[in-house]
Amino acid sequence: MARLRCDVVADSLGLATSVTVLLPQPSRTRIGAGVRDLDAPPPVLHLLHGLSDDDTAWTRYTAVERYADELGLAVVMPQVHRSFYTDQAYGGRYRTWVTEELPALVARFFRVSADPAETFVAGLSMGGYGALSWALAEPGRFAAAASLSGALDLAALAAGPPREEDPRIWERILDGAPVAGTDADLSTLLARLDPAAAPALYVCAGTEDPLHPQSVRFAERARAAGVSVTTAFGPGEHEWGYWDARIRDVLDWLPLPR
Repeated sequence: MARLRCDVVADSLGLATSVTVLLPQPSRTRIGAGVRDLDAPPPVLHLLHGLSDDDTAWTRYTAVERYADELGLAVVMPQVHRSFYTDQAYGGRYRTWVTEELPALVARFFRVSADPAETFVAGLSMGGYGALSWALAEPGRFAAAASLSGALDLAALAAGPPREEDPRIWERILDGAPVAGTDADLSTLLARLDPAAAPALYVCAGTEDPLHPQSVRFAERARAAGVSVTTAFGPGEHEWGYWDARIRDVLDWLPLPR
């Protein structure tokens, strides 16, 4: 597996930012590595980080590089700071960066599959919201989308107590605008979605995680909307040991060519 940390200019943000990319590399000499045919461009997973992390978090705190290597899967991990993958009211256009500019850069720079049947998105916590909101807004782009311990109810989060470390986060993101009925609301996106066109969905959260109820409610709403969703709700907290185990489950669940 090749691991690249790319420093790029994001025109949609008006600044330089970073992307970490994992690319399958065939090897017949590396100890412990399998040998697979990599003549075709590999399938690609967009893997999104959480609120306090950056584009390196998944590779620093989990074995996702090894898991992806076993599957011949490319992984793209962008940096979005504390944006909730939105075009912020006061701040950067991070939704535009991730969903429009970044895929174009990936296509320009790297040899990965452009087939929606081989394109996936997943994320943890804030990134779980980012993954599902992207997949529900553009269902034709992905074969599957997964949320791990997702912060899936923006309206509830914005109405909650201020975050001590970032008390004006929701002012910066929403500027007091309502979430319900907008593209920021997963329930609204579900209501607009043609269930027949929906990508496969996977939702998991640990039962000791404060965000667990949000994942349960989302899964219930998805099923009520006629959208099929795979769930995994069992013991676990909001921490990297849980996400390391679950991202392997997600990768095994993805409809990859085997």
